[in-house]
Amino acid sequence: MGQPEPQRNGKWLQDALQQAIMLELATLPPYLCGLWSIKDPVRDKAVYDAIKAIIMDEMSHMGLVCNMLTTIGGSPRIDHADLVPKYPGHLPGGVRPQICVSLSGLTRASLDMYCQIERPEDPVAEFEEPGESIGAFYSAIRQAFKQNADLIQGHRQVEKDMEDEYGLGNSLVPLSTPKAVDDAIQVIMEQGEGSHSSPRNPYFGREGELAHYYEFRQILQGKKLVEVPTAPEGWAYEGCPIAMPDAYPMGTVPRGGWAQEPTYRPDPEVQDLLTNFNQLYTEVLRGLEKTWQTDDQTQANHALGEAAKRMRDLKRPARALMQYELPDGSGQTYGPEFLYVE
Repeated sequence: MGQPEPQRNGKWLQDALQQAIMLELATLPPYLCGLWSIKDPVRDKAVYDAIKAIIMDEMSHMGLVCNMLTTIGGSPRIDHADLVPKYPGHLPGGVRPQICVSLSGLTRASLDMYCQIERPEDPVAEFEEPGESIGAFYSAIRQAFKQNADLIQGHRQVEKDMEDEYGLGNSLVPLSTPKAVDDAIQVIMEQGEGSHSSPRNPYFGREGELAHYYEFRQILQGKKLVEVPTAPEGWAYEGCPIAMPDAYPMGTVPRGGWAQEPTYRPDPEVQDLLTNFNQLYTEVLRGLEKTWQTDDQTQANHALGEAAKRMRDLKRPARALMQYELPDGSGQTYGPEFLYVE
């Protein structure tokens, strides 16, 4: 983002898109830990479904950005230890540099962190907070595409129709024209931040769905964000109450994993679950990289399908880990580490 706009050439665009892929990936582990920590997804269905929908959006965003990178001749790097996000740590791309992103269960503190990640430059019904937002990052990418539209060639485009299952805007579509790229960036920005005048998500899977920031914010506030004509911007957190879900008290994973802290060192049973989870997570990353390495659509779909299956498999060991208390007497539990396995 520090590069002057006139100098944002094809090389800058490829580097920025690689960072955007890692940015979308970086949001998934903290959101998944929050989702999986909800004890009763049926009782707390509204909150569970809202967080799950956001996660599915982020996965789609990652796929769309991979298509953006390959359409200009680049190749996504996902299966690399030096690139995979580390926790606690900062977001890729220079986005919200003041935030330290960590892994823990669903709490008011973790919800506040999710809000900080998704926060627009000028949120509706709230004061403005400085710092480069995800939307500002994508705006820069959008402008760079306009300046380098001739680079769009339609190489290695992965297609997958997911709108019926996950909602509008969630399909992976070929980005072979400047308009298609611009439309995809619009989906990513509005699903995450809404618009300057409305918190609504126009590419929704559930009726009345808000952009990611506002979905998280209303859970944190404990009330739905609704239209209020007398409010300064026409919206206020004055709707129906939203109960905070009962969640497993997953502790904050130390950098490098639980075994790095002597007081948290897992016993063999817990370590087996951690190892199983980390291996599955790494297989997800390997499958995603393979998806965008082939010109054969059938092979790409197979690799993507395998990655999606491994992603679903992560839930079992993650939930199992949350049944084991940390040995420090805090009452908190273990949880997934999301560590890359060489």
